[in-house]
Amino acid sequence: MRTFIVFLAMIALSGCIIYTRPVTRVSAELYVEDEGLNGYYVSMENYYSVPEREIIVIRDRGIPYDEMPVVLFISQRARVTPTVIIDLRRRNMSWMDITLYYRLSPDIYYVPVNSGPPHGNAYGHYMNKPKKQWKQMNFKDDEIVNLVNLKFVSEHNKQKPDEIIRMRENGNDFKAINHNIKKDKNKGNNKGNGKDRR
Repeated sequence: MRTFIVFLAMIALSGCIIYTRPVTRVSAELYVEDEGLNGYYVSMENYYSVPEREIIVIRDRGIPYDEMPVVLFISQRARVTPTVIIDLRRRNMSWMDITLYYRLSPDIYYVPVNSGPPHGNAYGHYMNKPKKQWKQMNFKDDEIVNLVNLKFVSEHNKQKPDEIIRMRENGNDFKAINHNIKKDKNKGNNKGNGKDRR
């Protein structure tokens, strides 16, 4: 009898385990004609573990696509919904003001890189100051957007941040970089799928 009860408990618990597979495409509601942007949306869903609906709400509230990761990044660290962050942003608060409003430290934007200027002032800020001073740094909006996107795109695609910086220096935006990495990975995965011609 005891074995039977343990068996039933195991079945009940296994029903509680939820498997979430990574999202691989966008729905008709989120779809846009830009293939790179669709992939960027999917990457945000997967990296930040948010439902597609969150991405739609952020987009529909007028947040530019490259600032959407900043909304998700800050909201998760502040433990508030993205709409709360959007409301603050729409009141003309800078990303730094919103960061400090939630008593978050500027060191949350740190991305370990081997390069500083001329690769961008934001990357060099950390290199030029002792770690104990990182909490007093003050970033401009574009610097925060760059740092958050660098962290997001490099970690999501398992690339070194310095490689992403080099791609940025070649004139690519983060959406294009994300798209190109995905495309290159798909090409690599399709190699060897043909017949062996020995």
